[in-house]
Amino acid sequence: QVQLVESGGGLVQAGGSLSLSCAASGRTFSSYGMGWFRQAPGKEREFVAAISRGVGRIYYADSVKGRFTISRDNAKNTVYLQMNSLKPEDTAVYYCAGTGRYELLDRQSYNYWGQGTQVTVSS
Repeated sequence: QVQLVESGGGLVQAGGSLSLSCAASGRTFSSYGMGWFRQAPGKEREFVAAISRGVGRIYYADSVKGRFTISRDNAKNTVYLQMNSLKPEDTAVYYCAGTGRYELLDRQSYNYWGQGTQVTVSS
């Protein structure tokens, strides 16, 4: 069992930056692929970024490529999402998720989810 707790959300002006963190419990964090998803009001939860357990694979949604960076520190059981050049359309609840499966882009692949953290970008 893995428990995930996100932090770092908040309110920022367009063009600004935020850094999200997701702390995981348990001693097997390094064996999980990790992803970030987001959900805006009235919309489905969508993929943002993912990183494999060995950091050999990193993926981004086209909408955030070049602006967001995902990373992980297995020694700290933490995955990060650095968000730069934020836009109002980035406003959403951001969720951290973990999976033991190879597939990282599909939210159905993820077994574990955090409670989410709100990111609001004002124009």
